[in-house]
Amino acid sequence: MSSEKTNQSWGGRFSEPVDAFVARFTASVDFDKRLYRHDILGSQAHARMLAEAGVLSSAERDAIVAGLDEIRGEIEAGTFEWRVDLEDVHMNIEARLTERLGVVGKKLHTGRSRNDQVATDIRLWLRDEIDAILAELNRLQAGLLQLAEAEADTIMPGFTHLQTAQPVTFGHHLLAWFEMLSRDHERLLDCRRRVNRMPLGSAALAGTTYPIQRQVTCELLGFEAIGGNSLDGVSDRDFAIEFCAAASLAMMHLSRFSEELVLWTSAQFQFIDLPDRFCTGSSIMPQKKNPDVPELVRGKTGRVFGALTGLLTLMKGQPLAYNKDNQEDKEPLFDAADTLRDSLRAFADMVPAIKPKREIMREAARRGFSTATDLADYLVRKGLPFRDCHEIVGHAVKYGVDSGKDLAEMSLDELRRFSDQIEQDVFAVLTLEGSVNARDHIGGTAPAQVRAAVQRGRELLAQR
Repeated sequence: MSSEKTNQSWGGRFSEPVDAFVARFTASVDFDKRLYRHDILGSQAHARMLAEAGVLSSAERDAIVAGLDEIRGEIEAGTFEWRVDLEDVHMNIEARLTERLGVVGKKLHTGRSRNDQVATDIRLWLRDEIDAILAELNRLQAGLLQLAEAEADTIMPGFTHLQTAQPVTFGHHLLAWFEMLSRDHERLLDCRRRVNRMPLGSAALAGTTYPIQRQVTCELLGFEAIGGNSLDGVSDRDFAIEFCAAASLAMMHLSRFSEELVLWTSAQFQFIDLPDRFCTGSSIMPQKKNPDVPELVRGKTGRVFGALTGLLTLMKGQPLAYNKDNQEDKEPLFDAADTLRDSLRAFADMVPAIKPKREIMREAARRGFSTATDLADYLVRKGLPFRDCHEIVGHAVKYGVDSGKDLAEMSLDELRRFSDQIEQDVFAVLTLEGSVNARDHIGGTAPAQVRAAVQRGRELLAQR
């Protein structure tokens, strides 16, 4: 038998060490070491539970808990040596604990496997990540409410097909993003409930013969429930897939928002200005001010979509229970969480600093016959069928296109060429203010409704 040793946690069955390349290829410590805090937290809870179950003495428990605290200090001080030959964060920490405590350190792994240990670590880490993401999402929504309230009366064109449709207020438009982000918050909060289920105690796949007390560990780690099946506990990654799905939807919303910001800052729109600190210039064109933050968020959306697709593909062919494939779950999950959190942070910093160019927005709303529907509604109130009104207004718009006049710029005589039901009072309907104020219902663009929606939004944030 070779005198060389492989990983001491499992090397007893092997007659030769792992090939050096294979050791590097199969190791995950370079990326999973970011789980160290959660690995230590889970191990300390496991040690405390083993002591309550009579598997460890109180002295052994205390030594393990204290030793793990000291190891966390080493990691955070940058003095901890991460070894590729020990494969992952779990064995690196356990090996260091054994160095410090000897035989007592070797007892920590009693009644568990790396399979349920890593599943627990990822859930603990993702739970914290979701909380951090929700905090940034709340901050962004608060910024949207602040800006929407300030711009409740600012008129801009609303679009369909990127063509002028009807006038809206800038505050109303911003609140559309608030609604989307509210649904993202709901999805992430609901996802967190399923993340917060404890697999520890599943051991390798079948549970353990030791008298473990899973409820104790569950309470110590703040899980809401205990996983009901050991096979599922070690092999389930649908919580990570669900998170990436929720993250993908949130990034899709931010990407759409980004697209509008890019358009609005262009010379063709000039609806808003972004502060210089969120933009960059050009190395060759001195006049350029590029909206890099929204452009990057728009681009980074693809990374999160890729993480979702990658995890679905990773899991689709796996038999029960744990397989080494699952080592590939961490990097896309880490990247998706990092990308979403950073994108939300960038937007939360940027959105309250957006400067609308109100006069340009208003002038754009005056173009494109944005009050055409208001004229049709005016005629309906005169007793005409809507479809007839639609046709009448269509003829008026055609005349406006040919003559270069907006509906509000036509004289009463010109408008009456299309219907004798039109009277002097029509001009109140054709103004931009009249149009937006007329939509005075929940969800409408009237300034009063925008302010009411802002108040409801603030009450919602206060309840979280």
